[in-house]
Amino acid sequence: MDELALLDWKRRIFALYAEVRAAESPESGWQHWCEVRSELYCTHPQSPRPGGDPAYFPYDPGLRFEASVEQVEPASLVIEGSAGSKTQFGRFAVARFGDLQLELYWLEAYGGGVFLPFRDGTSGRETYGAGRYLLDTVKGADLGGGSDSLVLDFNFAFNPSCAWNDRWACPLAPPANRLALRLEGGELTPP
Repeated sequence: MDELALLDWKRRIFALYAEVRAAESPESGWQHWCEVRSELYCTHPQSPRPGGDPAYFPYDPGLRFEASVEQVEPASLVIEGSAGSKTQFGRFAVARFGDLQLELYWLEAYGGGVFLPFRDGTSGRETYGAGRYLLDTVKGADLGGGSDSLVLDFNFAFNPSCAWNDRWACPLAPPANRLALRLEGGELTPP
């Protein structure tokens, strides 16, 4: 059954991020993340592209930040997506790291979750043109943090499923989360 296969996929992704958070070092956690994702993408029936093997930028420890989370005036917005989709989110905070900030969104549907999509100077070149995801807690993508911080490690940036297969509809990076600089970490454009 597709539903049980999807449940297995979600369980494995949630477990993977728990293993990453418990890893001896961020780099060893990243290596494990790459290996498990490769196996899942190549073999799992819920892979957005069975047989597709993700490729990544080399690990860069300078792309890991403990971002401070600052509450902002809440705003309800619809984030445009692939295939003409639209998804309702609530902006609730910004994550600040160095001189940069990215908006944090709360998914308004089915139980909610923190969502952080972004685009950068690699988008449309080495990485998916519509952007990548860093946090998507509905799907288990969470690197941890404290009561007023989040770990943002761009080595773990990943493509939305629609980058692999256009049968998926994915929310994309809104204008507020489009950075001019290049963040050479994470998953590359699917082959």
